[in-house]
Amino acid sequence: MIRYRLDTNVLVRFLTHDDAAQALKVDTLFQKASDGNCILILSKVVLVETVWVLSSVYEQPHDRIAESLGKLVIKPGIRCEDGQVTLDALHRFKQTKLDIVDCFLAAQSAAEGDVMATFDTGFRKFTDVQLWDY
Repeated sequence: MIRYRLDTNVLVRFLTHDDAAQALKVDTLFQKASDGNCILILSKVVLVETVWVLSSVYEQPHDRIAESLGKLVIKPGIRCEDGQVTLDALHRFKQTKLDIVDCFLAAQSAAEGDVMATFDTGFRKFTDVQLWDY
């Protein structure tokens, strides 16, 4: 089965439909995946860049971004790197004002039982993340 690795511009077209011609092509690709005719690969780095584009260029709030991407991660035909950690990171992103990278670090630390080495006090919001005692 053919696998397509998604780029940020494809995700942005799918989520914003700001270019009608490209959105139509993207919708067709996502429908093809949903029907089981291909697999779409979503990497964490592309997801992070998509969050940046949606928040900085399109000025979308955290909750809207997290909900849109959360639905995408579990959509049929999509394979997301570290799916559970990604969903957790999106949940943390939705609940806080922290950036998505910090939310991924918190989610990974919690999932793997790592101690988070940071000077960023924002991590204290997460009771399931053990912090470095500097």
